[in-house]
Amino acid sequence: MMPTRLLLFVCLTGHVLAKKTPDVECLVVHLEYVSCSWKGQGTPEVNYTFSSWFSGNPVRNCTDYLSENSMNTGCNQPYTKAQRFNTFYTVLTHGNEKFEKEHDLKSRVKLNPPNNLTVQNGSDFNLWFYWNQTFQNCVESEVRYRTKSSNWETSPVFTGKQKYCINLPSSTSRYELQVRSRVSSSCGKSIFWSDWSQPVVWGSNNGTDTDQIKDSMPVWTPVLYVVGGITLILLVTMLLHNERLRIILIPVVPKPSLSSHDFEFQFSKGLKEGFKANYNERACPVREYTYVSRSESESSDSSGLSVATNQTDCSVSIAVNEPEDLSVPFTSSTASPEEKQQITV
Repeated sequence: MMPTRLLLFVCLTGHVLAKKTPDVECLVVHLEYVSCSWKGQGTPEVNYTFSSWFSGNPVRNCTDYLSENSMNTGCNQPYTKAQRFNTFYTVLTHGNEKFEKEHDLKSRVKLNPPNNLTVQNGSDFNLWFYWNQTFQNCVESEVRYRTKSSNWETSPVFTGKQKYCINLPSSTSRYELQVRSRVSSSCGKSIFWSDWSQPVVWGSNNGTDTDQIKDSMPVWTPVLYVVGGITLILLVTMLLHNERLRIILIPVVPKPSLSSHDFEFQFSKGLKEGFKANYNERACPVREYTYVSRSESESSDSSGLSVATNQTDCSVSIAVNEPEDLSVPFTSSTASPEEKQQITV
């Protein structure tokens, strides 16, 4: 019984007294230097000596340690362009203990957050968000924004772009925007995004301080809305008024019916009198004579004149209210009462 308890105590004590094996993790920070840390399992109990090198390069001892509670927890090593595509080796040494590890840093790049953030309402009434990032051509960005206390809306930005547009923002809302960046696939895509930038705010009750840059909405924008509304009301009023005048001045013509009707024309009394005949006709007998030469009259006895034929002609007298044509000569003769009774039309 006693040996069993002693064995159990030794195992537990040995486990507690055993040292934790350090694990080194490295990142290329903003393509400027390599930062390695070995505090992932907690602060180490001893100070390790750190050394590293890229393949094909000499070993470099650390000259810039990171410490915590007087214990070395990390190291920053110099970095030159394109070295991240080579294998990186690290060694932790304490006395006779040595811990070696290989690292692939091509996808382990973490950029600094974008800076110089600005936001403003453009002349096109859209909200424009601008920022600066050192490596423009090899960097893709991601923007997130929210209104008031709503959830964040995230939108990607194409590589090389350092601006973002929100179409027709609400003038009564408060917009909060942030941006982060990482190396794009054109330069060896990184799996790490930068930290989010400091937020920049735009909207109602704008103010400017060191943490936010705001741009108030133009003063003339509400004026345009009011003028537009008044103009619309005037146009509608004029349209209704002109429609009423058109109905009064040009009444609607009734559609003619297809059925036939007898129409009776009404004439005034004066017009009817104008159509009445205003002339008189009277019979005018005319005798027709046959011309007999003098020689024939001498040879004949007593029948020198020819007998009038029954063929007669009638001359219509001119209306009383019209003057006679005096230029035409005529011969008047006195007719007998018997001849007057013969009227030829």
